[in-house]
Amino acid sequence: MNDRLKKLSDAGVSIWLDDFSRERLTSGSLQELIDEFHVVGVTTNPSIFAKAMSSGDAYTAQLRELKEAGASLEEVVTTLTTDDVRDACDLFTGLYTSTDGVDGRVSIEVDPRLAHETQPTIDEARHLRDVVDRPNVLVKIPATTEGLPAITETIASGISVNVTLIFSVASYRDVLDAWLTGLEKAHDEGVDLTDIQSVASVFVSRTDVEVDKRLDAIGTPEAEDLKGKAALAVARLCHEAYQDVIASERWRTLAGYGARPQRPLWASTGTKDPSYRDTLYIEELVTRGTVNTMPENTLEAFADHGEVRGDTVRGTYDESRQVLEAVEAQGVDFDDVFDVLGKEGVTKFIEPWEELMTTMQEQLDKL
Repeated sequence: MNDRLKKLSDAGVSIWLDDFSRERLTSGSLQELIDEFHVVGVTTNPSIFAKAMSSGDAYTAQLRELKEAGASLEEVVTTLTTDDVRDACDLFTGLYTSTDGVDGRVSIEVDPRLAHETQPTIDEARHLRDVVDRPNVLVKIPATTEGLPAITETIASGISVNVTLIFSVASYRDVLDAWLTGLEKAHDEGVDLTDIQSVASVFVSRTDVEVDKRLDAIGTPEAEDLKGKAALAVARLCHEAYQDVIASERWRTLAGYGARPQRPLWASTGTKDPSYRDTLYIEELVTRGTVNTMPENTLEAFADHGEVRGDTVRGTYDESRQVLEAVEAQGVDFDDVFDVLGKEGVTKFIEPWEELMTTMQEQLDKL
């Protein structure tokens, strides 16, 4: 096993892979990452599925069978994606069992076109849970205004949720409230809280991309010095919000009923600016009880030269506030930043999903 990744795992960070394909399953690539790189979970999204299904012939035979059976395009896409996720869940069963359900998790996202529709999102989450039919699946729901009540109702149904597309501390606090409310409703309805796991995915690097662009436009030396600092500050303050909730009486009551914490998950942790250290968003977000989901090139970079310097989150909250205040003092409007990121986040999932649908239709037509 890789020593650097072992140190990261020993520091309390669950290492999940932010990539997936059927080829990874059949070739043994995913098993190798589990065995040698401490990978204990996988996240998928529409972009990942679109990439996986647009190349190679791993899906051709099944596509032919589905076409001959008269399946609709929607049924084809649902079958292919849920079959892959189910097989991945089976691969992670041992880890799921050995970690008492904390890790060994595989995420699948609701149709991103439903991001602004509450009840359809709830219905889709329940459908995905039933079709995958594995206890270690996580259903991904975006933290949009309409997604928040869907998160509550989905958790209240006893479904484990990965909340995605969180960019701001305010949004993260709303997610925490939606999660707690869901647990309270589940308890009132007699659902076993010990079976419900959840993570909240805070997207990191995209914040720096947007903020750095605005700091470049401002062009002052002070603005230049602040580049690459906003995303970490936001993530660390989200962790402070998490600590506030874990210390609350509301949480202690739920924990007494057997509820599990909703772990912060650091997503979008591959650096977009080549001038930044490629392991930046791993090394600077090390703290126990969190998840870091990494694209494979970031995972390999950390395995090669990543460093664990102890906890780099707790104790940074005041400094993080100062960073954001300094960025705002330069003229960056964070409300606008987070609004832009939220809208772009939904779009960046809808577009590859529609691309996936088009690709699948083209392949069906060829058959």
